[in-house]
Amino acid sequence: MEKNADAIVQELKVNGAMTSGQLAEKLNMTSMGARQHLLRLEQKKLVNSYMLKAKLGRPKQMWQLTQQGHNQFPDRHAELTIHFIDSVTRLFGEQGLEKLISDREQQMLTVYQNALSNCQNLHDKVAKLAVLRTEEGYMATVDVISDKCYRLVEAHCPICSAATKCQNFCRSELEIFKQILGQDVTVTRDEYLLDDGKRCSYLIELR
Repeated sequence: MEKNADAIVQELKVNGAMTSGQLAEKLNMTSMGARQHLLRLEQKKLVNSYMLKAKLGRPKQMWQLTQQGHNQFPDRHAELTIHFIDSVTRLFGEQGLEKLISDREQQMLTVYQNALSNCQNLHDKVAKLAVLRTEEGYMATVDVISDKCYRLVEAHCPICSAATKCQNFCRSELEIFKQILGQDVTVTRDEYLLDDGKRCSYLIELR
């Protein structure tokens, strides 16, 4: 894909459905230019559109990635990961797989706790967590709802195949977030990729 088309795919992956006007403003191009790129991407079956009814005025044409478009951001070593999970389960049973997940959880917990140790407040912790997750391939961003409430959004899941095979990986990551952010913080997954969501997101609130 050319640079501008690639940028559009990236924006739709991170932000979800957008209008051609929103994309044009975000990427500093004309609405016509953005629409032409979208139409070419639609021909390649990377995006599609739907009409969103507005309270006032005409419906808006929203553009979103197709599954083929999402596949432009591949799962890391998906086939090898699934084979590894199957092998662990076959050789050591479900308890062996759970031990593997627990060991991964402890290692991640140690890394995250060390990285967040100098953070002074919840804002800093969530921001640092987003950096760590992005480095791991999750394309994480933070929406600031208030000074006591944030949403951590992960536009991509680099372990999606593993998580699909065994959702305890997802359960484990949620528990890690709860532990590293503190007992005075609630963490709730409010959108889930494996539950027909377009991404995973976590509502993080200071009690």
